[in-house]
Amino acid sequence: MSPLNVFGRPLKSCCFKPMTGFFRDGFCRTDEQDHGSHTVCALVTEEFLSMSKYLGNDLSTPRPEFNFPGLVPGDKWCVCARRWLEAHENDCAPPLVLEACHKRALDIVPLEIMQKYAAKESL
Repeated sequence: MSPLNVFGRPLKSCCFKPMTGFFRDGFCRTDEQDHGSHTVCALVTEEFLSMSKYLGNDLSTPRPEFNFPGLVPGDKWCVCARRWLEAHENDCAPPLVLEACHKRALDIVPLEIMQKYAAKESL
């Protein structure tokens, strides 16, 4: 069975360049091994990247040993649902590609909040 997005439809890809997702397959899929719930497809912003770095998860510095180019504002990335919610609570949440957000994100973030951040491509 195909994974579903927050609307109950087939999950769309988030990004292949850079390759994202807990499984590094371009999708914000999850399973019991994904303790961070990397289920939210975000268009990262400078504010979000700065907050994430401050909180100990530096997403902007390249890590060639992990084949990670580092993110720049405008990149799409599967982020942890709790981290995105934390960004929302601190007024620095990035826009979301809702069709690429896994339905398990709804275990942490209400759809009503996510819809307020829908990227234009999600409309």
